[in-house]
Amino acid sequence: MNTEKIALQLQKFATERDWDQFHTPKNIAISISVESAELLELFQWTRGQKDWNEISEVEVKEKIENEVADILLYLIRFADLAKIDLEKVALRKIELNAKKYPIETSKGSDKKYNEK
Repeated sequence: MNTEKIALQLQKFATERDWDQFHTPKNIAISISVESAELLELFQWTRGQKDWNEISEVEVKEKIENEVADILLYLIRFADLAKIDLEKVALRKIELNAKKYPIETSKGSDKKYNEK
């Protein structure tokens, strides 16, 4: 995925609509959270508790894809405006998680790194 290309398209989209004034750190962060909640809402009550097949229905999958896209677009916009290299920070975080969750103590366990 070329996040720089997407960031440029988002810049153009916002500029054409004079929305840059609204794209503050707080507003974009809130938007990421709101869109994440909308994704979560699709799973409220029963859907998605067993396995991934439960979300393969075309209509449901399309709604999920739209929410995932909204989250991604706001995240890319936030990172672009904050001058954050998403690939760099993601790879760094994977390395940190590998140290927090070594295979020997984490394999097959759903416990957080600070739980026994």
